[in-house]
Amino acid sequence: MNQTRFLSVGEVDALAAEAHAGQVDKIGVPYIEHVRAVAAGLAPISAALEQAGLLHDIIEDTDWTAERLLDAGVSLAVVETVQAVTRTPDIAYMDMIRSVAADPIAALVKIADNAHNSLPSRAASLPDGKRESLAKRYAAARRVLWPAVQRHEVEGILRRVNPSLLSELEDA
Repeated sequence: MNQTRFLSVGEVDALAAEAHAGQVDKIGVPYIEHVRAVAAGLAPISAALEQAGLLHDIIEDTDWTAERLLDAGVSLAVVETVQAVTRTPDIAYMDMIRSVAADPIAALVKIADNAHNSLPSRAASLPDGKRESLAKRYAAARRVLWPAVQRHEVEGILRRVNPSLLSELEDA
């Protein structure tokens, strides 16, 4: 493991771009755009959170492992956050969300991920049945995730990633 120097945000971005090369999201957009949007929502908080945003789906959706990330020079703290938000097939979605909510750093990453996935422009590109089921699932996750961190952090992420959710936050 590279113990003397950890990767910069730019280097992590390049790693994420390479790992997600050729992948598209649920609406056919290059996947790197999603992880970059999540990272941008977290960047004002810290570089480590920005890196976790860039890498938040790498273990789940590519052949990268936590060990490989460490060997590449990603810090242990970032790798642990990525692991915390990585869903495994044996854990139900809401169980994973409750686990993430127990870790405020991981919760911030998942809040940014949820906010980007909940953008009206993205949802509009999904088939009706899928759009409705995902909207319910993401709303249920927000009810667990938002109280896990400070309100101003949620508000900042929403302002940067998905301002349409600010009214929901006001009502929460």
